[in-house]
Amino acid sequence: MARYFIEPGHLSLLFAFCFRLLLSLTFDFVQPQPEPAADRVTLFADVILPLPLPKLYTYRVPFELNDQVVIGGRVIVQFGAKKTLSCIVAAVHETPPANYQAKYILEFIDDAPVVTQPQLKLFRWMADYYLCTLGEVINAALPAALKLSSESRVQLHPAFEVDTNPYPLSEQEQKIVDALSTGEEGKSMTFTEVGDLLGIASFHKYIKSLMQKDVVFLFEHLSDKYSPKVVKKVRLAHHYVAEAALEQLFTQLASKAKQLDVLMRYLQRVPVYQNEHANHKGMEKAALTSAPHLSPSAVNTLIKNGVLEQFDVIVSRFPMEDDEAANMHFTLSEAQQEAHDDIMRQFQEKDIVLLHGVTGAGKTEIYINLIQQALEGGGQVLYLLPEIALTAQIVTRLMRVFGSRLGVYHSKFSDNERVEVWNGVLSGRFQVVVGVRSSVFLPFDNLALLIVDEEHESSYKQYDPAPRYNAREVALMMANFQGAKTLLGSATPSVETYYQTRTGRYGLVSLTKRFGEAGLPEIELVDTRKSREQKTMLNHFTPELMQEMERKLAAKEQVILFQNRRGYAPFINCLDCGWIPKCKNCAVSLSYHKHAHELRCHYCGYHDRMPVECPACGSRNIKTVGFGTEKLEDDLKIMLPAASVQRMDLDTTRAKNSYQQIISDFEKQTTNVLVGTQMVTKGLDFANVSLVGIINADSIIHYPDFRAHERAFQMFVQVSGRAGRKGKKGKVIIQTGDPQQVIFDKVIRNDYLEFYEYEILQRREHGYPPFMRVIRLTVKHVDPVAAERAAIMLTQELVDRLGREAVLGPEAPYIFRIRNFYLQEITIKLSREHTVLRSAKADILESINLVRDHKDFKQARIAADVDPM
Repeated sequence: MARYFIEPGHLSLLFAFCFRLLLSLTFDFVQPQPEPAADRVTLFADVILPLPLPKLYTYRVPFELNDQVVIGGRVIVQFGAKKTLSCIVAAVHETPPANYQAKYILEFIDDAPVVTQPQLKLFRWMADYYLCTLGEVINAALPAALKLSSESRVQLHPAFEVDTNPYPLSEQEQKIVDALSTGEEGKSMTFTEVGDLLGIASFHKYIKSLMQKDVVFLFEHLSDKYSPKVVKKVRLAHHYVAEAALEQLFTQLASKAKQLDVLMRYLQRVPVYQNEHANHKGMEKAALTSAPHLSPSAVNTLIKNGVLEQFDVIVSRFPMEDDEAANMHFTLSEAQQEAHDDIMRQFQEKDIVLLHGVTGAGKTEIYINLIQQALEGGGQVLYLLPEIALTAQIVTRLMRVFGSRLGVYHSKFSDNERVEVWNGVLSGRFQVVVGVRSSVFLPFDNLALLIVDEEHESSYKQYDPAPRYNAREVALMMANFQGAKTLLGSATPSVETYYQTRTGRYGLVSLTKRFGEAGLPEIELVDTRKSREQKTMLNHFTPELMQEMERKLAAKEQVILFQNRRGYAPFINCLDCGWIPKCKNCAVSLSYHKHAHELRCHYCGYHDRMPVECPACGSRNIKTVGFGTEKLEDDLKIMLPAASVQRMDLDTTRAKNSYQQIISDFEKQTTNVLVGTQMVTKGLDFANVSLVGIINADSIIHYPDFRAHERAFQMFVQVSGRAGRKGKKGKVIIQTGDPQQVIFDKVIRNDYLEFYEYEILQRREHGYPPFMRVIRLTVKHVDPVAAERAAIMLTQELVDRLGREAVLGPEAPYIFRIRNFYLQEITIKLSREHTVLRSAKADILESINLVRDHKDFKQARIAADVDPM
């Protein structure tokens, strides 16, 4: 029998593996399962695998682990022939599965739930509502560092010796042994690497032969990705703390200047005489060498000689704030206090209230006051924001109030940081969490208040992959499950949300004036067609906008420019033959990015070099067409050489702290002009901004979608609201080729109610939300004919079940190919009645499964998007 070894890096996760089990799992042998003793209770666990599987899998709990099984905890299981996965226990019972023999759970990772019961209930609702699997929800919900990964590996047996091995080795076996023998001790190889080494597909027999000869052994390398942050610290050795001993130490080091400097540095930072506990805590080793005259080698010598002791401390990645300094108090204005009191009154009768306040009305101060009251009652609070850029600014304000009780959660954090916030919510350390849409997955179990700021934002919607959820709707359901109150806030509420206030389902509180002395900005429309006819356009700026920018900058005020397209130019073309470069994976042209001097696809990420000459005709007459934020930034640096111009879009905010840095520079006024995409429209608060320019308003209005006018109104009002927030009179210039558009009049008058009344009539007449529920199905296939045929079959199945009037399509979308998949879309309109919706979703899933099971469409992918935006 071969001895079984486990890598030392992973504690006790794999004690359940014996050699025979590994061999049977790897080479498809069947392991007999012993019958339990009559007095033993056999438990089974239904687990949620992080895979798109329609059902839960049932595993058998080893008897010795019966007392350890916990619902919501993670366990290690074998899935298939080779995969080892971590998964979540969803239920524990005594009923074995009817259709297969349950495998044993290999190991328990947690002795307490990492997923709470309220979370499991919410995840089940999400899977049902958004027509996806529970595994897809879990995969999206858990931070990557809480999910374990595994792969089978091969390593030389420690008892194997080349000279004394009694078994002859074949040529292929010798290749494997040679590869494992070279390099560092304990080298291992994955199955894939063995196959590549031998250059054959059927390599398993050679591994099996080597195992039978005791030459190699198998182990499952399974790594828990989460690792705590460890800081190296030093402290003065205990026997030197006494004054006499320390004086003697100084005498010994009198001739060793560098070591003496280090010791003096330590004593300056750590008061060993006044506080022995301070010496026990020590100081960070790196801090001892922060000054240039201090030597790292001197520190190491002091440690080696026993003067200093080095030790490791696990610390939080979110350092505690001084809570005494963090208790910032402020007084609400009369209007804010009235709104606050009205919200509290309406919370007596309704669970959901909409705070409709104009931009700059001071909604954040009201939120803070409500959060304080919720915490005093012992509850938890989730504060949702649509963009990471907003968290960068608001967290600074909230930290002054809530200190170490505040956690922050978004995708720019590392996996380990996200796990720390997750565990901080579980332990109760973080009572308030500020985050973007993924924050709805956090393990709250005592939620008292949920705030959704800028509730109208499309950024709350997850598009790909599944679950394609809207965080606003998930937040409302989470609050409902936990008995929490929900406050929705916006200056431009979504039509669906405002409709709910009209029907009486939601409460409504209005703030119609800006905070303090600030007034709403003056809005001016400028006709770009007229400027082009008169040839007065300066690149992409009208003379009115250019003059106003120069005037504001001369007055030491700041400017925000909004252009809803990133990159330097949307595309390039040859002026001689008309050639336009296209993405090889998607049906779109490539955008030019000047900084990287390359062409990029904004859908799949494909990039190519900028051509010097046209590949079609050889001409060098290649020009950029259109403009994005990068070109605006480039032009402004030439046209306004004295100004400091910065850009905020997806390209400039990829790094972890880039949002914070850009916003900090603008707040400190080291940047004069901020050019950005829709990131600059959402709730940012800058005191010195007096001018906002909307460069190309028409591209937002003329979009083939029933929500186009709603989005345009929201964007124009929101970005206009960045101007004149602190008493200075703000101005907004909107550049458009069609000033007669009806929507502009409503934006200029900031008349949301008139806009709502117009929009709700259109929705009612044409059968769109909030009067109907919309579900969009997208059929994807690498073959365009197969995609169309599958879509036609799916449409017919849906028509047979739901009726022709409920099903629209199929049709190819405007961008009909993405990532080499051809697309066909089917739109379904359904009554909002709960029973009708549930029945229709069952029919939709049945229809999708019928198409997937068809022999011609096995490779087709079908994605369901409930409530698309």
